[in-house]
Amino acid sequence: MTGLNDIRVVYFLGIGGIGMSALARYFKHAGFVVSGYDRTETALTKELVDEGIDIHYDDRPDWVATELKKEETLVVLTPAVPADMSERIFLENNGFQLKKRSEVLGMICSGAKTCAVAGTHGKTTVSTMLAHILKSSRLDCSAFLGGISKNYQTNLLLSSVSEWIVAEADEFDRSFLRLFPDLAVVTSMDADHLDIYGSHEAIIESFNDFVAQVKPGGAVVVKRGLPIVQSRNRQISHYSYSINEQADFQAVNLELIDEAYQFDLVHPTGKIENLRLNYPGLLNVENAVAASSLAILAGVNEEELKAALASYQGVKRRFDVRYRSGNYLLIDDYAHHPEELKATISSVKAMFAGRWLTGIFQPHLFSRTNDFYHEFARELSQLDEVILLDIYPAREKPMPGVSSTLIFDLLTNEQKQLITKSDLTEVAKYIKPGVVLMMGAGDIDTLVEPVRKILMEKDHV
Repeated sequence: MTGLNDIRVVYFLGIGGIGMSALARYFKHAGFVVSGYDRTETALTKELVDEGIDIHYDDRPDWVATELKKEETLVVLTPAVPADMSERIFLENNGFQLKKRSEVLGMICSGAKTCAVAGTHGKTTVSTMLAHILKSSRLDCSAFLGGISKNYQTNLLLSSVSEWIVAEADEFDRSFLRLFPDLAVVTSMDADHLDIYGSHEAIIESFNDFVAQVKPGGAVVVKRGLPIVQSRNRQISHYSYSINEQADFQAVNLELIDEAYQFDLVHPTGKIENLRLNYPGLLNVENAVAASSLAILAGVNEEELKAALASYQGVKRRFDVRYRSGNYLLIDDYAHHPEELKATISSVKAMFAGRWLTGIFQPHLFSRTNDFYHEFARELSQLDEVILLDIYPAREKPMPGVSSTLIFDLLTNEQKQLITKSDLTEVAKYIKPGVVLMMGAGDIDTLVEPVRKILMEKDHV
């Protein structure tokens, strides 16, 4: 990889992030000495330690000063690391080479044929589906994923023979403008990250900037109706996709059979019949069309596509069925934007019509809650029962007047509760039989297993 000729050590500030950990694994596999800091120990950081990566969890500029030499070290930084962190200040003041995660990903992808998946939601599922399709085909691929693939139990796929890389193109902090892909897909352009962009119009403009960076001779596939200005890049092919409107790539003859969707895929040169997606949810059919479109453009054939979609097992925390019995179905999902809640809840209601639907939701970020509390309340009100948790702050400090109460007061559900995380295990003992949907991008995932055990106990009383 260019730019790393003298680098022997790669140090990660925020190594436990899903994107950062994929890069850490990549450099470890490539033979670099890899270490890092994170604020908390998680299942993912434990895996990295087991893979031979040294990680500490306290801010230790003294360790950095004695263990790292600036001449041989690349420091990779996530935007979530605060500017006043002592280690960061030391590294910046002492001439270390610091690069954002997106810069490093761009450096890795610059020498390969890249499929980039962009969108305010849907990125992780589409990129993981696409990576599985390519990996299962004669093309093969490497991939940097924003979630843990259940097919491969990792967020990093490597190939020694393929020229293809699949990468998520993250709009946060305009990170995706570091990528210059050969093929790209845009799944959504909703208002989000308004603390960075300021307006929905600025987000749309940034996505258009991204599409303008697709390499000449390449192609972009955009969900039908999204405002991408084709004249910004006339040197590429522009396509659309949809599951319910006419498009260049379109799912037709869609049927739900035994909780799995079967459909035909119309594409620019023909039609592939009887595709079966054994992974649940109507939103995942749309994701499958997006992933399949890039796979076809990359050169995957009909039989390879059929086999790969049928064997796709999903992503942890993306419509992730964690428990199933006669009384309960527990689904864990990363949904943290109103449009994601809308897609997930509507998919569940379509598949399990008539069953009682309890939603447990943890809002993510004070800023996002402040921007969208009306929309969150609107979507959560589609549930039979809502259990609402406190806001997960992530990188943010509290905002005056912003709490989960903003959402709670607007909920129209007859049955609703506002509780703390510590209360959930007690409240879960009284959840009615039906579908239990746990949603959020914070640390609600740590509560899924305790809830699962409670539901199992309820089943065996």
